[in-house]
Amino acid sequence: MPRRLERGARLVLASHNPGKLAEIAALLAPHGITVTSAAALGLPEPEEDAPDFSGNARLKALAAARAANLPALADDSGFCVAALAGRPGIHSARWAGPRRDFSAAMARVQSELGENPDRSAWFICALALAWPDGHTETFLGRIDGSAIWPPRGTNGFGYDPMFVPSGKTLTFGEMTAAEKEADTHRARAFAALRAACLAPLSSAADRETNNATRGNATRGNATNRQ
Repeated sequence: MPRRLERGARLVLASHNPGKLAEIAALLAPHGITVTSAAALGLPEPEEDAPDFSGNARLKALAAARAANLPALADDSGFCVAALAGRPGIHSARWAGPRRDFSAAMARVQSELGENPDRSAWFICALALAWPDGHTETFLGRIDGSAIWPPRGTNGFGYDPMFVPSGKTLTFGEMTAAEKEADTHRARAFAALRAACLAPLSSAADRETNNATRGNATRGNATNRQ
């Protein structure tokens, strides 16, 4: 059985990203979970040297949980292209360089793809929940689609303007926050975590609060990592 977080629990988000803190805090608030960031506690960011998304999410969550002596949540996510053997993948942020220039990162993806007709691509998000005793629960979310060129749209962040989800015509960069957040890799991962580890919403009022806080979160996520 997955280990659960009970209402009233305090959770550390293993991130120094204020936009991600706002998004995750809003998602967890209806479940009675209070979130603080690793940055607020002065916790360092560990080196992400695992070979996959799940491993990086777990090592970040475990480092924060043990340092703070509290449950901790971390995510690791990225953009993967089939014709590039899944790259940039876990190195998605690194392709943008120290300035986080995702225009350059998207141009690199296109340069390496060249005239390859296979434009299959996907986003992956791994969410890891860890406790100070070393127990972890990990959840994956994936959304498939195509890498397009040139990029379209100025909404979202990261590689959003060059990704069209399967069955859609707009890129993530052209969608409104509400349209995108209705079904993303992160939303799918969080849905799995919620079902396994969080107390269910107990009333219609709780569900209304959940909808409201999700709306607030989607308006402020432009600083988040992919």
